[in-house]
Amino acid sequence: MSGQNMEIKVKCYSGHVYAEEPRSFVWQEKELRIKSIEKAWQEPGKRLFGVATEDGKLFELCYNEKADHWSAVELML
Repeated sequence: MSGQNMEIKVKCYSGHVYAEEPRSFVWQEKELRIKSIEKAWQEPGKRLFGVATEDGKLFELCYNEKADHWSAVELML
């Protein structure tokens, strides 16, 4: 089960491509630091990351390359 998809601001590492590895993001007006990237994959026009935050929450982050914006869904267990 998952929560609502919300547009967010993300700080990320960008090596040879943008959005290579997210490091932190703002969720509900609070910056959450990413503890680990559990999964990373690509779909046409998108980069997706399953991440765990330092406070123990799980999120799916999505960077839409065409629209140039990030969104997130908090994953509920």
